[in-house]
Formats: sequence, C-alpha cells, structure tokens
Amino acid sequence: MIASLPMYDRPELQAANDRLWASIRDRLRIGPATVTRNGDIWDHWVSSDLVLSQTCGFPYRARLHGKVQLVGTPDNRLEGCAPGEYCSVFVARADDPRQDIGAFSTARFAFNEPLSQSGWAAAANYAFDRGFSFSNPLKTGGHLNSAKAVADGRADLAAIDALTWRHIQRYDAFAAHLRVVARTDPTPTLPFITSLTQDAAPIRAALSKAIDNLSETDRDALSLYGLVDIPAARYLSVRTPAPPNT
Repeated sequence: MIASLPMYDRPELQAANDRLWASIRDRLRIGPATVTRNGDIWDHWVSSDLVLSQTCGFPYRARLHGKVQLVGTPDNRLEGCAPGEYCSVFVARADDPRQDIGAFSTARFAFNEPLSQSGWAAAANYAFDRGFSFSNPLKTGGHLNSAKAVADGRADLAAIDALTWRHIQRYDAFAAHLRVVARTDPTPTLPFITSLTQDAAPIRAALSKAIDNLSETDRDALSLYGLVDIPAARYLSVRTPAPPNT
C-alpha cells in the first residue's frame, strides 16, 4: 500500500506530515507504516495500492479524473479564498518598478511545470482574461525554484501557489527580496485522493479526524484547518489554457 503527501513536504514540514499520516493510519487500521517519499508521484497517484495522496487540480482534471477518487479538499485559510480554495501570487523582485502584470508579458516568466494549476494554468488564465499572454516562459521544475529564479534575477515574474508562498516567507531568507504584484482568482485547492479500489468514506473520516486532532503547532505549520467537500465538477470546470510555448 502507498501513502504520500508530496505537495507540501519540504524538510521543515516532514515531521508534521509524518505525524498526520500516523494519526490517519491509527484510525484506518490499514496502510503503510510511513509515507512514501521516493519514486514518481504519478506512479503513486495511479497505483491501485494508493490509500491516500494529494494531487493538483490540473493533473486531476487532465489525467486523473475517472482513475482516482476524491477524498476531500483541505481548508488552508488563505487570504481572499473561501474554505477549500486557493490562488496563486505573482511575485517579482522587490526592486522591480513594474506595477501592472501586463508590463511583464514579454519578461522572463518562471513556472514550475505545464500541468500545474497554480504555477501555469492560473497565471495563463489570468493573463488571457486581461488580453495578453506570458510569451517568455522558463520551466524550473518546482515552485521554490521559480521563486529563487526571480530572486536571483534569472526570471522576472513567477506564479506561486499561496500556501507555498506562505512557506517560502516562513523558511526562506530570499523571500525578503520578493514582493507580491497580484493574485489570481481562487479555484479549488489541491485535493486528497485515493485509488478506485479503496472505500473513500472511511479514509475521508480518518483524514478529517486526524486534521481535527492536529496539535496547534502542526496545524499552523501545515496550514490544515479542516476538510471540505468539493465535487469533481468544480475541478473539471476550471478552464485549461494552452501549454507554455517553451
């Protein structure tokens, strides 16, 4: 069996994620002793042995819908977002004088990967709604890499999911060299999933109870404040933009 919590598992949060999974497993009475942190996360997501993982809304609507079950959506208490929603923040260097996102249309735009809702799709949709596109993209492989690329001057703008940005502000000194230029419209945040072979109801109940029983320290570290039900239709209704022209 497989359990993984890959989306917000930076070193500073791994112990809290381990305690969260242990609490879930104690209630379920099934599952591996520890979370999996190696291998390809796509292999985890589509495995018939998957008990619990977390994915992104874009991979869910593009490839995973019909192949996995939704378990629930976390409430991360993010600014400007309803429970179960998140957004992306556009970050630029603090000394960059540009104020309007449109002024960055031809600037170097760092994104983590093409199937990321927060790193690419939300940003591309935001630009499309305002009559432009990001024409000079740079693929970095991760949100942290994108933020670093802006801070280091290898890129001028990046879209970072709001929870990752919260973690960057807490743990990374280079965040002091960045500023938020704008925020995208909220969409459903990263859902917890399980395989089609599992009974999702007890997994959801165990996850919800485990979240409710987090210590205040772990709750605030993980920004996990509850579990809400967001139907698949809401994830599937988010517009899918054209891929970046790299």
